[in-house]
Amino acid sequence: MNGVIVIDKPHGFTSFDVVAVMRRACGQKKIGHTGTLDPMATGVLPLLLGCATRAEPLLDDSGKEYEASFRFGFSTDTEDTTGRVTAQSGVRVTREEILRRIPEFAGEILQTPPMYSAVHKDGKRLYELARQGVEVEREKRPVTITRLELLAFDEERQEGRLAVACSKGTYIRTLCADLALSCGSLGVMSALRRTRAAGFGLDDAVPLEQARELPREELARRVLPVDVLFQARPRVSVSAAQAARFANGGGLSLQRTSVPKGITGGAELRVYAPDGKFLGLGRVDPAAGELRVLRLFPQD
Repeated sequence: MNGVIVIDKPHGFTSFDVVAVMRRACGQKKIGHTGTLDPMATGVLPLLLGCATRAEPLLDDSGKEYEASFRFGFSTDTEDTTGRVTAQSGVRVTREEILRRIPEFAGEILQTPPMYSAVHKDGKRLYELARQGVEVEREKRPVTITRLELLAFDEERQEGRLAVACSKGTYIRTLCADLALSCGSLGVMSALRRTRAAGFGLDDAVPLEQARELPREELARRVLPVDVLFQARPRVSVSAAQAARFANGGGLSLQRTSVPKGITGGAELRVYAPDGKFLGLGRVDPAAGELRVLRLFPQD
């Protein structure tokens, strides 16, 4: 199998657990994923099968979307409910206070990565240090929040739910903790569901348990073609002779290729053979006068 299958990851599974399950279900050894989800998180996890694994470094940072539940009144060492309670707060936050504070987190903001994260510090991942009881200073990193909406908040229980659209690298549990601090309290993330990633939503996803039980032939029908990952890039069709040359790593003359109008140097194009077969991505090189191979996706 070559292409993309979108899995709805269940609670308690790591992303690598999902890959292991689907490797057996698909009979495909070569499988990768487009972005890690923590075990407590559920939702959209696109998997790359076969030659599609070659796409991972080229995927656009199209942003991710989540629904996150949070709880105010205490903090933990992991910034979510899986961690050890480190402090408590008696402050009662109102819905109006949260709505006043939310605009502080719109647009580009700075986040301090949590200690329980995969960020490297002096050659070690932060979570390795955290497990040893070591806490170190972390540099703030810019992330972008394009949507932050309060979906619900129970003032009695001090529990609520947020809708978040954000850039790659955003820590939603840190966002929940920082929002609580801004409101004068403490808080943690209590649940997380990713609703969109790499251009795919929950409507595209197959629950893992269902995917595991499907006959392999039916599962293959749920696999999307590799080129769905690159729909934002312009398309160009080439002749049979050009297709053969491109598939062997050769550049194509721009003068002899039907490159769409308005394409500038450095632009990346989806390249197709006359029969509609997706060959790979090419990059326009005006200095050489060629459409050069960026990445091939041989599916035979």
